[in-house]
Amino acid sequence: MSFLNQLLRGKKVEWQPLGDITNYEQPTKYLVESKNYSNKFKTPVLTAGKTFILGYTDETEGIYKASENPVIIFDDFTTANKWVDFDFKAKSSAMKMITSKDEGKVLLKYIFYWLNSLPSGLVEGDHKRQWISKYSMKLFPIPELKIQKEIVRILDSFTELTTELNAELTARKHQYSYYREQLFIFEESEVKKEKLGEIGEFQRGKRFVKTDLISEGVPTIHYGEMYTHYGTWANETISFVSEELVNNKKLRVAEKGDVVIVAAGETIEDIGMGTAWLGDEGVVIHDACFSFRSSLNPKYVAYYTRTRQFHDQIRRHISSGKISSINSKGLSKVLIPVPSKEVQERIVSILDKFDVLTSSISEGLPKEIELRRKQYEYYREMLLSFPN
Repeated sequence: MSFLNQLLRGKKVEWQPLGDITNYEQPTKYLVESKNYSNKFKTPVLTAGKTFILGYTDETEGIYKASENPVIIFDDFTTANKWVDFDFKAKSSAMKMITSKDEGKVLLKYIFYWLNSLPSGLVEGDHKRQWISKYSMKLFPIPELKIQKEIVRILDSFTELTTELNAELTARKHQYSYYREQLFIFEESEVKKEKLGEIGEFQRGKRFVKTDLISEGVPTIHYGEMYTHYGTWANETISFVSEELVNNKKLRVAEKGDVVIVAAGETIEDIGMGTAWLGDEGVVIHDACFSFRSSLNPKYVAYYTRTRQFHDQIRRHISSGKISSINSKGLSKVLIPVPSKEVQERIVSILDKFDVLTSSISEGLPKEIELRRKQYEYYREMLLSFPN
């Protein structure tokens, strides 16, 4: 017998249109007037879309008291929804608010979890408008209240565990960032700083396009992948190009021990991240990247490119526009502390441990969070798959 059947114990499940058991409104009367946002203020301003908390306002009138009456928030254009139990003001009426008409019959938190089990159940049309026409007609399962409470209790426990793990991961990332900054601070009398251009050489990649990428061939790094895939070091790639293309276009290759540095991005903050290439075979690099070769430990250099020290220096050499970029002349002027090889290795060893804990796909907290997420989704589907 399934766990859901054990909960139901043969009791019937009532089905009603979602519009009959919920209130649905636009937050027009809770809209914020001021654009003077500051983290010093108390009340968050919510907006539709990924940003969600746009900022904080000092307005005291027209606040929705979600601490007293929690609400499910949606927007017109995505399948995203959020449970909100803190007071807020709204930025846009594109945001939609859902509440339960009768908590004595249907728990709003139960409605929230059920809606999340249907990621595309209310989606239609080119703009994926969720609530325009299908909202009120969607049939919704209503078991007795104590069963709803038990389902909410189980799913809350999974949510709380994931929240705790995410909080720990965030704390570890802050700790990692702090120690990374501190490890590159030396007394000037003990460790000399030298310009990258004086202790090594830069090589710019040559242009190829995404359509040139294939599933196997010569290992290749496209600049866009530097933001989405590569960390501090790599020994294999997710993309390849043909040997024929390499020869015909005379594409340039970073060798083992070089550091691949991304030199273009949509924002200034995107520029300059480095990845130490440790693969035995050379890797083709895009023209929005440089390879840097020196006698320094390549992972030491790559970690340094992710510090505030490094970015504060390159900021003045970045040209801004639709795409921000930096050239080799600007990178060459960056000063890097050059301790002994033993000290470089010690720093790399310490930061490697933090990197595994916070960034690895197969180890550390991210893996635990992913496992808990899958476990949560499994139980959510199992608990909310009612016979119709």
